[in-house]
Amino acid sequence: MARTYRPFHGVLLLDKPLHLSSNTALQQGRRLVQAEKAGHTGTLDPLASGLLPLCFGEATKFSTALLDADKSYRTTVRLGITTATGDVEGEVIAEQAVPPLTLDEVEAVLARFRGPIVQVPPMYSALKHQGKPLYEYVRKGETVERAGREVVIHDLQLLGFDGVNLELDVRCSKGTYIRTLGEDIGLALGCGAHLTALRRTRIAHFDLNTAYTLDALTDMDMSQREACVLPVDCLLPEVPKLTLDDTAARRLALGQRLGMDTGLPDGRVALYNAQGFIGTGQILGRRLAPERLLGEFCRAEARGNSLSAE
Repeated sequence: MARTYRPFHGVLLLDKPLHLSSNTALQQGRRLVQAEKAGHTGTLDPLASGLLPLCFGEATKFSTALLDADKSYRTTVRLGITTATGDVEGEVIAEQAVPPLTLDEVEAVLARFRGPIVQVPPMYSALKHQGKPLYEYVRKGETVERAGREVVIHDLQLLGFDGVNLELDVRCSKGTYIRTLGEDIGLALGCGAHLTALRRTRIAHFDLNTAYTLDALTDMDMSQREACVLPVDCLLPEVPKLTLDDTAARRLALGQRLGMDTGLPDGRVALYNAQGFIGTGQILGRRLAPERLLGEFCRAEARGNSLSAE
């Protein structure tokens, strides 16, 4: 029997398991809720687990906020061994004795990585060069010159150290490679390093504690799964809200700009009508312009206008 899909909108916080690609996890989540359209926000490697928000339907229009958001990770860094990929999957390319390090010495090195730092993106990454991901060049035995990029390590805490393994908690800006951070810390400690574990614990205001595993979702019936899905506007928690009457909402659906004194600052605003969230707009002075509106809302307004004209 062919699987049927439907228009379905919202955000599901998934706890991605190890050894599963982000896209595979997305497709499994999509099938569980039978959503026609789906996308994820921020790729996790198969050897990384943790928080992977899945956006269904109209939520995909507003997911860029999560791509640009700060993220938090729990990671284990193995000192003394350097691999080609910066993690346990890669071939070992160097081994060095780990010097006897005190906690104070480790903390002094970690302090150098807090705040703005420059990272050189790894070759084993999806970052594109001339339209192709860097990992495709690696498969051909080629290396591409990469420019350093500034990222921000907002917080870097040492949770444990047994003389060889560092357990770290990291909160960082978008574009940060935790594998590169681990390698650079190992280099600064004089012995090299690679990651043996990586788990994403937070993206923006979303926390792993409110995420669901694929196994748990599989054991639920459809109504229980639907109850796990957050509304689309959960992606816009800090955006000012503006409720419109039916006439103003209808005009926005037609692409018109409205002259109105909202009392809100210039910039993005989350728009609502009596039925709920309808999309986002932009305020500039006393003008309100549509930005991204829900397709179902616009189609409903178009149908209403068509019926009125008959």
